Amino acid sequence: MSIASERKRCKAFRPVGAMAIAAFVLTVPAANWMVLNVGSTCVPDGPCLIPVWHGVMAPSGVALAGLSLVLLDLVQEEVGVRWALAAVIAGAIIAAVVATPQLAVASACAFVVAEFVDLLIYTALRGRGFFVASLTSSIAGLLLDSLIFVWVAFGSADLLLGQSLGKAWMVLAVTPILYLIRRGAWIEARARRPG
Repeated sequence: MSIASERKRCKAFRPVGAMAIAAFVLTVPAANWMVLNVGSTCVPDGPCLIPVWHGVMAPSGVALAGLSLVLLDLVQEEVGVRWALAAVIAGAIIAAVVATPQLAVASACAFVVAEFVDLLIYTALRGRGFFVASLTSSIAGLLLDSLIFVWVAFGSADLLLGQSLGKAWMVLAVTPILYLIRRGAWIEARARRPG
């Protein structure tokens, strides 16, 4: 995409873009809160867990962490890479402020690395369409996010499979929905365009 079309898109700040930014940034504190408060099993002085497969558990915030990866792609598509970068920085700051110190460090580190990798891969694959670029970048991001988060937060990779599966389920569920939202916004914008 050219710099001129990127500027044009940033000027045409649409409601879908604003909603995507708000949802993306809010996934961070919500996921951190869930890890400490919501789950089928809560480990003393540890995370609350949910089942993501038969016999496989994950910290309960995985669903929202998976959602954040796809939302970032929608932010970039709707309002541009600058807003996406600003949203990542805002999310990292919120992650560092709202959680326990250990969870804050793990969350912020995993969030920043995974979201920047997601952003880079999505940008490289944008020409192949939203669905392909978003799915590919989100999978790469969820693997990195899972690895960094469980290692820094809990000192082991015991929950890595669960983290990855939980995020993957959310990415697979949400990507088609956001594709349809994106497609609807694109059709609406074309209909309003003169000539």
